[in-house]
Amino acid sequence: MQLDYEKLIFEVSQPGRTGYKLPDLDVEDVAVDSLFPKELLREEELDFPEVSEVDVIRHYTNLSNKNYGLDQGIYPLGSCTMKYNPKISEDMSALDGFVNIHPYQDEEDIQGSLRLLYELGESLAEVAGMDEMTLQPAAGAHGEYTGILLIKAYHKKRGDTKRDKIIIPDAAHGTNPATAAMAGYKIVEIKSNDHGMVDVDALRAAVGDDTAGLMLTNPNTVGLSDENVALIAQIVHDAGGLVYYDGANLNAIMGKARPGDMGFDVVHYNLHKTMSTPHGGGGPGAGPVGCKKFLTEFLPVPVVSKRDDDSYFLDYDRPYSIGKVKDFYGHFAILVRAYTYILSMGHDGLKRASEVSVLNTNYLQSILKEYYKLPLDRIAKHEFVLSGLKDKLSGVNTLDIAKRILDKGFHAPTIYFPLIINEALMIEAPESESKQSLDQFANAMIEIAKEAKEDPNILKEAPHNTPVRRPDETKAAKDTIVTYIPE
Repeated sequence: MQLDYEKLIFEVSQPGRTGYKLPDLDVEDVAVDSLFPKELLREEELDFPEVSEVDVIRHYTNLSNKNYGLDQGIYPLGSCTMKYNPKISEDMSALDGFVNIHPYQDEEDIQGSLRLLYELGESLAEVAGMDEMTLQPAAGAHGEYTGILLIKAYHKKRGDTKRDKIIIPDAAHGTNPATAAMAGYKIVEIKSNDHGMVDVDALRAAVGDDTAGLMLTNPNTVGLSDENVALIAQIVHDAGGLVYYDGANLNAIMGKARPGDMGFDVVHYNLHKTMSTPHGGGGPGAGPVGCKKFLTEFLPVPVVSKRDDDSYFLDYDRPYSIGKVKDFYGHFAILVRAYTYILSMGHDGLKRASEVSVLNTNYLQSILKEYYKLPLDRIAKHEFVLSGLKDKLSGVNTLDIAKRILDKGFHAPTIYFPLIINEALMIEAPESESKQSLDQFANAMIEIAKEAKEDPNILKEAPHNTPVRRPDETKAAKDTIVTYIPE
């Protein structure tokens, strides 16, 4: 017997069932076809399910119970910093003064909101070692694109149009090559050395008068901070290029080191990673971009600025601006959350967050490297990358491990990324997780390693107790069904 909560909302539908009752019509009933051109009207009624309010509530509640979120447990996605979102930030973003303003209101009517945006930009600039910020970009990859456009505008103004290449290490964040290509650049990949760092000799050989810049993630996607980062920046600068910092992994160094002090000219944040705003589900996100003084004239307009009388205004006076990259001023409610997080934490709190993030990650790494292969056995920053089981005679692969962890009640880590690690299993333990939480996850991973030796089929046939087990992901991506088709 299939219960209602196991059915689709269309399958629960019953003719004549409703969840509302409208008052009797007290105005003249006008035919719809007299209000709209006939060619714009549907010939058939919409196929909406006929359900009660209770049916709808149970439907969405049961759907949410099938999902996994940070409010349920640890979410160890490497490269993503899936940290807990404090509920005070949610409360602040829902304040009436923030929710019920309009972007077309006069500046004098929204001084509080403009102050929030200005102070958030100042705080982000300080943390990253930059001179000015734009809060417009809608997410991390959008921030990358904005930053690369700043670099492009810089070279264009100088008449240095021969610079058509962006150098990207193979341990960079995965969206970097696509970003540079979208901006019209050719990609030059630099291989990592045996220590997981940028090969400096290969970089020296790659730079030239056609180098527009370098995109670098530091710490990189294997969780290591490049010991030659200042030298890398100098090599690119000496060749006339600029250096871009991908802030995806900034959670590891807040308050400890600043990209601007390392030699970076442009940086983007992922506020949904670093500043504990909602992450996942397609958004919304926020990817503010900061830059050094010589690039500020190219920032998207408007930039929130402050007058001598302490009032705030939207500065459109940037003749060399790359223009808007998003309507209005960014994802405002997300920016409110990030502002709240920064005020709640303070300088010492942000620094402590990075310290505990690094501590948590190295704690997990020290436990799991006894059961899983660790290609780069070094002190990590905020994440580390395993390479499958230490004993691979069972034939169990990384996908099997990830599927089995679902049976243990956890979300799986990132798998098969970065590409430079075979059978990669990428784990990040943010500062919001307790030792108890980390131990529970570690114990589950140890159990899986033991199961692989004793009965590998348990892993190869996993997951065993999820609503969906092993879908054909390629078919699902290429043959997507987005409408309900009754049998």
